[in-house]
Amino acid sequence: MTTPHDPDVPGAGGTSTAASAAPQAAQQGVPGTTRAVRAASTAVFVVFVLNGVNFASWASRMPAIRDGLGFSPQSMGLLLLVASVGSLLALPLSGLVVERLGARRTVMAFAMLNASGLVVASVGVAVVQVWVVTLGLVLFGVGTGVWDAAMNLEGAAVEQRLGRTVMPRYHAGFSFGTMAAAGVAAVVAALHVPVVVHLPVVVALSTVGVALAVRAFLPAADERTPDVAAPQGSLARTAVDTAADPSTLAPRGARGALAAWGESRTLLIGLVVLAAALTEGSANDWVSLAVVDGFGTSHAVGAVGFGVFVTAMTAMRLFGTLLLDRFGRVLVLRLTAGLALVGLLLFCLVGPLWLALLGVVLWGAGAALGFPVGMSAAADDPLRAAARVSVVSTIGYSAFLAGPPLLGLLADAVGYRNALLAIGVPIVLGLLVTSAAAPLSEQGRPSTGG
Repeated sequence: MTTPHDPDVPGAGGTSTAASAAPQAAQQGVPGTTRAVRAASTAVFVVFVLNGVNFASWASRMPAIRDGLGFSPQSMGLLLLVASVGSLLALPLSGLVVERLGARRTVMAFAMLNASGLVVASVGVAVVQVWVVTLGLVLFGVGTGVWDAAMNLEGAAVEQRLGRTVMPRYHAGFSFGTMAAAGVAAVVAALHVPVVVHLPVVVALSTVGVALAVRAFLPAADERTPDVAAPQGSLARTAVDTAADPSTLAPRGARGALAAWGESRTLLIGLVVLAAALTEGSANDWVSLAVVDGFGTSHAVGAVGFGVFVTAMTAMRLFGTLLLDRFGRVLVLRLTAGLALVGLLLFCLVGPLWLALLGVVLWGAGAALGFPVGMSAAADDPLRAAARVSVVSTIGYSAFLAGPPLLGLLADAVGYRNALLAIGVPIVLGLLVTSAAAPLSEQGRPSTGG
């Protein structure tokens, strides 16, 4: 686990074991300590931030989009489904695209597609043409899916060369981007700036930022070259050492993927991640609308409600690693699931807006760690990590496909706040199976510790 004091990720300071090891690693010639790799790490962080900016710029203007199109909750759920379908259709091809173009050109090309989709969708809102919005969201979803995969692959390549885990910090960068975008959206909503003005300006600036950042990405040859010089004790070195013994090799290809689908621990971790994805995704999609309609407030206050959620989630992602290091995965997952459940109930059931927003804080903090911790648990065995992470990711991302339309149907019948109570069911189910995320022992079974 990393701590919030990683010197290779922007915005981090202080000292840590990783930080103190950096000079020693540099003397030993570990490639991850070169200036070029540190620049690539900063570039990956920036790209994650800008990905979050684009996503939240759309999500935080949901009330204005709903009003502009005159949509019911059910129609909004179907609209949100369109972007998810676009992403899921593109993700299986993303590896081939990155392999052919390299991460630098892939991120640039699909960030432009992402931005173009948002511009088209905003024009569709302005002219009240649902088919134009739909086309824009398909482009946005495809761009988002491949951009997301490419920046994660670049982050993994940089992480290998740094010789320490930094991926959680990049994902915190995404959350920083959502916070900033939510703040801007609250201001422009208060000023009654149309979506068709707001979104094109934001995505134009973010695309310029991506174009500048990707110039510092690793060369394509380095992205594809395994880091055999990884320091002793690192995940990459463990995988290399273990793979040297043919008797320890796990099934690969289609056989390995099918085997992972039959593992009870992997499926239970998938349930933990599914619960986390629904807990987070429901707020991303609906909290601003629920604040506006449930409390009779302005669109600006709705954007503030979304901003409160992503701020709480970002803070927990930054500092939750300290809790994980001290208390272990299982206890922390139980704690955060409890926070999410209490926060959800406060938001959905209490009267005063200020108390409901306190519930949003607890909800956001509780939703922050389930997804990344579940991915770490799935990857405990390096030789089986790819197949298991694939299974867990598939289960988790299905939440983004099924969640919006189902909640939209419920909201159409009982209102946004009452509909969100349904998220309590997966939270409780995830809470019941958190022990599956315990680290593997040497015998390949979950250990009793966190």
